[in-house]
Amino acid sequence: MQRFESKTVIITGASRGIGAGIAKRFAREGANLVVSANEDSVHGVAEQIKADGGKAISFVGDVTDKASVKALYDAAEQAFGAVDVSIQNAGVITIARIEDLTEGEWDKVMAVNTKGVFLCAQEAIARIRKHGRGGRIINTASGQARDGFIYTPHYAASKMGVVGITQSLAKEVATDGITVNAFCPGIIETDMWAYNDHAWGKLLGNYGPGELMKEWVEGIPMKRAGSGEDVAGLVTFLASDDAAYITGQTINVDGGLIMS
Repeated sequence: MQRFESKTVIITGASRGIGAGIAKRFAREGANLVVSANEDSVHGVAEQIKADGGKAISFVGDVTDKASVKALYDAAEQAFGAVDVSIQNAGVITIARIEDLTEGEWDKVMAVNTKGVFLCAQEAIARIRKHGRGGRIINTASGQARDGFIYTPHYAASKMGVVGITQSLAKEVATDGITVNAFCPGIIETDMWAYNDHAWGKLLGNYGPGELMKEWVEGIPMKRAGSGEDVAGLVTFLASDDAAYITGQTINVDGGLIMS
């Protein structure tokens, strides 16, 4: 199915994990992909998409820097003519006891996870409005946007902020034919969750590698961690015409870990 033929999709945080998985799914459905991250490995994602017959360019940039964000959207328009879907997926986490959590860690997590969503959504909305054919803004939140977890107050705050941004923007741009939604991934098999397993495991009881994640996965009703493809199924739906009457929503994709 080529639901996104002639549509241009920008994805930040697309060098690996959820972002790369989403990008590959959009490519299979005919989209023009602009994959961005703050590391050179994002070029490999674009090259793989092209090797598989898709259309993609890559961009190394910083979602916390307005000039870099503008350059990303300029590159998308120069390559493909317009922006139709913008997926704000770049994110970082650190885990520490409150007495050890530094101001620098707080600032970095808030800057990437919340300010980065704002700057990219701001730029995307301007481009989508300019072309006048509507579009989709999709933001990556987290299960911690529903339920803040121990040792991560900065991360929980940043992801709850994403939900607030999503709801506010959805109301502002609804009459422009732009929908704004977010999704909350749960335990997904990514590099970030490998870090989470190690860092939380050390603080919560000196777990060995993989032991804490295994224990937590047992608490998921579906009894398995998620994959990038699991997340991509939801995100491509939200970007499609089938979701044209859905806006301002934050949807869990976590195997039933958090139900609402």
